[in-house]
Amino acid sequence: MLPCLIIFLRSSVTSTNNSQGPLAGVKVLELGTLIAGPFCTRMLGEFGAEVIKIEDPRGGDALRQWRLLHGDTSLWWSVQARNKKSVTLNLKEPRAQAIARQLALDADIVIENYRPGVLEKWGLGYEELSRARKATIMVRLSGYGQSGPKKNTPGFGAIAESMGGLRYVSGHADRPPVRVGISIGDSLAALHGVIGALMALHHRDNTGGRREGEGQLVDVALYEAVFNMMESMVPEFDRFGFVRGRTGGALPGIVPSNTYACKDGESVVIAGNGDAIYRRLMQAVGRDDLASDPDLARNDGRVKRVAEIDGAIAAFTEVRGIEEVLAALEKADVPSGKIFSVADMMGDEQFQARGMFETHALSDGTPVKFPGIVPKLSKTPGKTRWIGPKLGEHTIEVLGALGFSAEQCEELRDAGVI
Repeated sequence: MLPCLIIFLRSSVTSTNNSQGPLAGVKVLELGTLIAGPFCTRMLGEFGAEVIKIEDPRGGDALRQWRLLHGDTSLWWSVQARNKKSVTLNLKEPRAQAIARQLALDADIVIENYRPGVLEKWGLGYEELSRARKATIMVRLSGYGQSGPKKNTPGFGAIAESMGGLRYVSGHADRPPVRVGISIGDSLAALHGVIGALMALHHRDNTGGRREGEGQLVDVALYEAVFNMMESMVPEFDRFGFVRGRTGGALPGIVPSNTYACKDGESVVIAGNGDAIYRRLMQAVGRDDLASDPDLARNDGRVKRVAEIDGAIAAFTEVRGIEEVLAALEKADVPSGKIFSVADMMGDEQFQARGMFETHALSDGTPVKFPGIVPKLSKTPGKTRWIGPKLGEHTIEVLGALGFSAEQCEELRDAGVI
């Protein structure tokens, strides 16, 4: 579990300026660090929300120093915190907690992923907020959810990936399980959090709006977000006792769909599992006998002879370079592709045509490419207004909007509150 509290503040504006994004007029307050919660707010900010990120004045979000640094700041931070305003608050101080509570009681949605019980200690728990304002929506992200015997156990994304089933099926059968090379457990939880928040907001707006509407609690467990991706594993085990295991680059039960080595050391992914596609694939690799075999006309028949089919494809790819293989498969209209590194992505015409790279200047003026915005909306597209801010860059601006004078802000700073 990555500690984070996010608060959405929705303005009374009912119309949206398309140039500002579909969430223009929505304010988001984020408290916390690292991945799950901040990824939620990143997406909201990309589509027009005003994101106010609360950071500890004694160093800020730990992500500022994760992975590769430019100067003393992580490039990941510049991506994860784009479009956000940085405000420093020491949440161990009662006056800082009071400021957060003031924002929460004016908020539409509170999203947090501290360990269960932390918000209650600060007077920011769902029960307390909803008693004061029935329209309160709270989305809670935690390792194991807000109930059950493990609810108070710390759970990071890596643990969620293991408990949720992803690690068990990742890798080769004769080797220990492996992890995906990114923080996929946290990211999946973040996406579920965004979906839950927007659904709850829609329900609230349909039952009276931000003043009189019906709020609710949305409970997202990291391991359940991973578990939700596990396809048909549960009914297959319940009906047949089948436990899906590790199959390397193959997609189990769907044939042929695998990764194949080429002569030049590259690997090609081939998805030839559609019935018509399978026939074209077998013809392309010179195996008309397998293309016309009636026992292999459907997937259920091909599953029984997966080793034979994969062997036929491998015999074709391993004596050819990847470009020759891809050309042959493209001619046969068979879905296929090389495994892209980031260097491949940066030089690829499809990525470029879709605007998947943007160039922005770092604080010292150095131009750097950043990932583009996903998804693509035709009328209200997302955009990067600025990249990750300096620590506390917007503290005075945001507190001023709450009614704090410059003198009061200075006193709070001297007292270690901000």
